[in-house]
This record gives sequence, structure tokens and C-alpha cells, in this order.
Amino acid sequence: MTLFEKIIARTIPADIVAEEEDWIAFRDIAPQAPTHLLIVPKKPIPRITQTTAEDQMILGRLLLAAVKVAEIEHLTESGFRIVINNGKEGGEAVPHLHLHLLGGRQMEWPPG
Repeated sequence: MTLFEKIIARTIPADIVAEEEDWIAFRDIAPQAPTHLLIVPKKPIPRITQTTAEDQMILGRLLLAAVKVAEIEHLTESGFRIVINNGKEGGEAVPHLHLHLLGGRQMEWPPG
């Protein structure tokens, strides 16, 4: 069971900001920006490269969830960044698909 599955199951605590039937959003414990939240599907999908056509709906819902969470956090006017890491070299730390929502400061480019 991944760390995120434990948060979804409420067996470990998290600072939950929003939740719907198929996703949950909570604050990152090691924030990389003043606002750094994770948006996680409740379905355990290891990474974006392991999604299938069956996952189209949840992928779209995760992006809509990011907008909803950005609104809750008052980031829609100033701007924000959405990041998905994939694999070791992509920075993936937890093998459960998730979006990072970053904001509250000027984002730099290139990001890595």
C-alpha cells in the first residue's frame, strides 16, 4: 500500500483541502512553493505511463480538480503550475499518479 493509499484510507493523517468521490487533494509535507498541494486519484494508478483509455475520465477529472483546488487556494488570478512526475529521472517519489499544484510565487523556466 502506497503512502497515498494510506492517506485515502485515513490510516495516516494529511492536511486535506478538498475531496470528491474519485480524488483527494492535500498539502505536500515538503512544499516546493508557498502553496504546494497534491491531487491524487483514489484509484491506484502507479504513473501516467501506465494509464489506459479506461482512465480518460479520471485524468480529465484530475485537471478539473486542480482548477477547483487553485480556486480554493486563491491562485487563479496570480497563476499556478501543475506538474506530473513520471519515473525515477522524472522525480517520481511515490508510485501513485498525482498532480502537484504549485503557486504563491513566480515559477521559473526551465523548471528542472
